[in-house]
Amino acid sequence: MAVELCESRKASLLEPEVLENEDLLKILNDGKSHMILLQSALAAEQRRMGIAEGEKPGAELLAAIEAAEAADVPVELVDRDVVITLRRAWSKMGLREKWRVMDAFLWQEDDDETSVEELLEDSDMLSNLMEEAREVAPGAGSVLIDERDAFIAGRLQQIRGKGKVLAVVGAGHLNGVVHQLGEPAMESTSRLTELNEEPRKPILPKLLVVAIPILFFSVVGWLAYTGQLSDLRRSAEIWLAVNAGLTGLGIIIARGHPLSVIIGALASPLTSLNPFVAAGWVAGYTQLKVDAPIGKDAQDFLALDEVSLFWKNRVGKVLLVTALGNLGSVAGTWIAAAGILGIVFG
Repeated sequence: MAVELCESRKASLLEPEVLENEDLLKILNDGKSHMILLQSALAAEQRRMGIAEGEKPGAELLAAIEAAEAADVPVELVDRDVVITLRRAWSKMGLREKWRVMDAFLWQEDDDETSVEELLEDSDMLSNLMEEAREVAPGAGSVLIDERDAFIAGRLQQIRGKGKVLAVVGAGHLNGVVHQLGEPAMESTSRLTELNEEPRKPILPKLLVVAIPILFFSVVGWLAYTGQLSDLRRSAEIWLAVNAGLTGLGIIIARGHPLSVIIGALASPLTSLNPFVAAGWVAGYTQLKVDAPIGKDAQDFLALDEVSLFWKNRVGKVLLVTALGNLGSVAGTWIAAAGILGIVFG
């Protein structure tokens, strides 16, 4: 029995309540954040389509596994790991596509109520839904639909040598998988390694992050070497005040805890010189420890019922403190750097 699931999706379907009550910090440390994201994305799509809460998409896949285990039939999970899929989809999207996806989640109205039975019986409805997703984000659509069709077909080609295989896949992937199975077996299986690779991270942001501390220490060294102590003192004051002030302002706008504001502001002049630590991370971690959100908070936030969840929800607050703290720190770094260069060359 081959089932269109990966280990992560299977775990999230089998025990969704385990993550709901688990401390968010433990979830992050255990590397389970993608499971929260997956459950929330499914819940958001379920809500958008008007599917009743008691009806769970994916239940038919679990039923297939249970039936196979009851009949003592080996089960193979043939879908690509959801973490790799999400990362590849995100990397394939341009800024415009990412904005469209956020807009779709935040602002699109829910569809009329639809039952799971209607979705399963009407392949055209499912095809239309998948084509809608492709129109919103073509780059992500190719990863979420076409690549997964090819991956599932490749896995089926791999295991069909063990004997007869009964494959259980979602109706939306059925035509694509059948088409891919028509390709030569060698071609299908040889693509598995390529499709299972995580996207490479761009190098330019890393270079920019390293350039700031090099520039700062070069200026400090030059001022000290030439004996311009008053300019050195003014440069230090600008660096400390602008970094701390703008970072603190960002955290205040996020309505962060006073402790997060203080710690983030104090850390920012130092973290701006360290390419491996960001002031927003320090402030966000402080907010995380103060608010102590759990997995249920993450799922409620990622359902994205309203934009105000960024301020109301404990997970939303942590993310906003982190994001605006980082934004303030970045702005402070560049403004302070410009001010220091003005002193040196003024």
